[in-house]
Amino acid sequence: MRATARVLVYSDDAGTREQVRLAAGRRPAADLPPVEFLECATLPAVLSELDAGGIDVCVLDGEAVPAGGMGVCRQIKDEIFRCPPVLLLMGRPQDAWLATWSRADAAVTLPVDPVEFAAALAGLLRSRLSSPAA
Repeated sequence: MRATARVLVYSDDAGTREQVRLAAGRRPAADLPPVEFLECATLPAVLSELDAGGIDVCVLDGEAVPAGGMGVCRQIKDEIFRCPPVLLLMGRPQDAWLATWSRADAAVTLPVDPVEFAAALAGLLRSRLSSPAA
């Protein structure tokens, strides 16, 4: 098992980034390595971190401004080779169709529910860390 899993968290709102960190805790599930969070508040920072590599999962805030997480998700799925799985934070459950349009691998609603979020993050981490290309 790897020493840590790297999770990129994108939101212009520091409170939302904190919700994500607190909901995941040190590790979202007992069978996974501890999580290291990389926080980004801007699209250029997200793209820079993804270009550097080593990201296991991206958590994108669909309500972020000026670049919303749904558009960012669609962009990185098109532009990043072997793009990490994306967990999208949505403002309302009715936006699930937009999460599908953006090609997100999973989606949860805001405010972050710790149980729902940890389960979604754990599922994406398991699939990413078990694949040989990770």
